[in-house]
Amino acid sequence: MSNKDEFYNKLKVQLEDTTSFPADYLYKFIVPTTENQVAEVETLFNNTGAVINTKKSKTGKYVSVSIVLKLKNSEEVIAYYRKAEKIKGIISL
Repeated sequence: MSNKDEFYNKLKVQLEDTTSFPADYLYKFIVPTTENQVAEVETLFNNTGAVINTKKSKTGKYVSVSIVLKLKNSEEVIAYYRKAEKIKGIISL
């Protein structure tokens, strides 16, 4: 089992212990502005009813992206993290 799989397994247990689904879930990502990463993150959550806020860093090299989305279960939460991790340079908070 990879470290990522272990991380997601732990996250699933924590989510199920602390969250009553369906629930609004807050994703926070930091993405570099070198390419089209902000648009890639926004595309991931297109047509989902998500509320997306972005904020540029002082230097303009990074953008903080906060997304609030109503999800049905812990599997959905993790599915979005797995999709997001494919974006170049993304950091999940």
